[in-house]
Order: sequence, then C-alpha cells, then structure tokens
Amino acid sequence: MQILVTGARGKVGAATIHDLIEAGHSVTGCDLAPPVYEGGHSGAQYFQADLTDPGDAFAVVRRQDVVIHCAALPEPTRNAPDKVFGNNLMATFNLVEACVRVGVDRLVNVSSETVAGMGFAERPFHAPYAPIDEALANRPQDPYGLAKLFAEQLMHAAVARSDLRAISIRPTWVQWEGNYARSLGPWLRDPFDAPPSESFWSYVDVYDLAHALRLAAECALDGHTALYVAAADNGAGRPLAELIGHHFGEDVSLRELAREDAGGISGAEAERLLGFRPTRSWRDYLTPEGELLDAARERLARGQTGVQLGRAALS
Repeated sequence: MQILVTGARGKVGAATIHDLIEAGHSVTGCDLAPPVYEGGHSGAQYFQADLTDPGDAFAVVRRQDVVIHCAALPEPTRNAPDKVFGNNLMATFNLVEACVRVGVDRLVNVSSETVAGMGFAERPFHAPYAPIDEALANRPQDPYGLAKLFAEQLMHAAVARSDLRAISIRPTWVQWEGNYARSLGPWLRDPFDAPPSESFWSYVDVYDLAHALRLAAECALDGHTALYVAAADNGAGRPLAELIGHHFGEDVSLRELAREDAGGISGAEAERLLGFRPTRSWRDYLTPEGELLDAARERLARGQTGVQLGRAALS
C-alpha cells in the first residue's frame, strides 16, 4: 500500500515510518520542516506540508491509499490555547476533507487518552473505575483533549458522508529510549509519594504503538472506531490494586485485571478488533530504579533506535 504518515519527524510518526518500511509498504512522510532537496530517498519520500493550509493537505494526500495522521502539537502547556486547539483541529479538518474528496480508502487518526478529560483538567477529577476503557464518558476541559475529541467526531462525520473508513487510536503516555527514564523513573523509584497518575500509571511503548497503527492501516473494519492502546503492565512496576488503593482509596473501583501489575487503561478492544497485543515493557529499557539500560543507551547514542531510523529514512 501507499501510506502517508503526517507528523513524520515526531517520535510517533518516525517510529511508524520505520515499522511500515520494515513491513514492505511504500511510505511518504510529511511535516513542517523543509526537505533536503538533493538528498534522494533513504526509504521514504518526504513532502513538506502545513496541514492547516487546505492546499497543502490536498497536495500531500493525492495518490495515497491510507493516511496515518500523527501530526499535532503534542500537549497544551507549551503553546497558547488557541494555537493548540486551532492547529490540531484545523489540520485534522483539512486532512479529513482532502481524504474524502480525493478518495483515500482509510484514515488512521492518532487520538489520545486525554479525550477522557483527566490529563490536563483545570478542575481535577478521576475515572470512577480501572482499567479505563472505551465505555468511559469523555469530558475534556483543555484545548488539546477537546481538539482530539472533536477530531474523532470529524472521523464519524467523514465515514457517514463518504466511503472513507477510519480508526482513531488513543495511545496513553508514549515512551521511547529518549524519554523512558525521565518519564517513568519517578514512578519506579517512589510511586506512593509521587503525585497520583490520572491514567492510573498507564504508558505505551512507541514501537508497540507504531505496530498498532500499522494494523489499523491494514485492517478491513468499516465505519469509525476509537480504541485505546496501552502497555500490558503499568509504569510503576507495582500491583495496580496497591497504587489505586493508596492514592484513590474506595473512590475508584478496580475491575478484573489481566495481570497483577496491569496498567490502568485497557487495550482489550484493540486486541479484539485489530489483533493488537503489546509486546514491550519498561523492563526492556530501564532498571528497577528507573535508569536507562546500557543497551538502550547505546542504541540511542548510535542513532539506531526505531525513532531515529524512521527520521533518517526521510532524509
């Protein structure tokens, strides 16, 4: 298949490009950065595009079978609220409109766990049960979560008015060699004195996420479906019952777990519909004290991580 990956230079987009190339797909990546005009191709074609410009969106979508939409400002705290909301929503609107009008077969939309609302809430609240699943009501307060939820609604509308098929993947906190220690180290060293996790200590490895996105691109599901994707274990390395009991008490009811140290977001629906099973854990990257393992550190230093290889494929 000919597959376009937006946000190609971000960690999710780059890991996805690497996964798609390894699987034998023809890949184009787009992002805001200028291309290397005499660089040739190192595995994927690169196209500079600002998706908030409708012309760019239509130009880059042309001749694509599938689009995997990773492009976005990745959280709401480092840009003005109107920039986060406007950029993320209008880029998605333009991309959806282009996919519908050009006749793309499938659009895989990278949504977020933040559609549920807890992640960046100005008036904090928490889910009433764990693991969180797709049945939980979505109540985002912040511009990032709102834009992601509205983007899912754009997918619903697109499949209702065209032959486009769509899947929204809601990853939890995405980790790779470059941020595992910084992100999960505090949880591993002292999960009980650290602030509670609104997603109940869930995370997902970027290479598992890339695999899930490829499965979504290759699947035959009709309509639009939104699915959570998370690691099988939690990022604190402790029984989930202990973590929730300490931080939330009886305010959060604990449902059946696949394992004692399960994460607080369920990926069961993604397994049922896509056949996706996460295979990676923080234990593949970190010591029990949260320090990066030598093998992971060496891959990062050599530029041999999947994220770095995906970026290099665009040069």
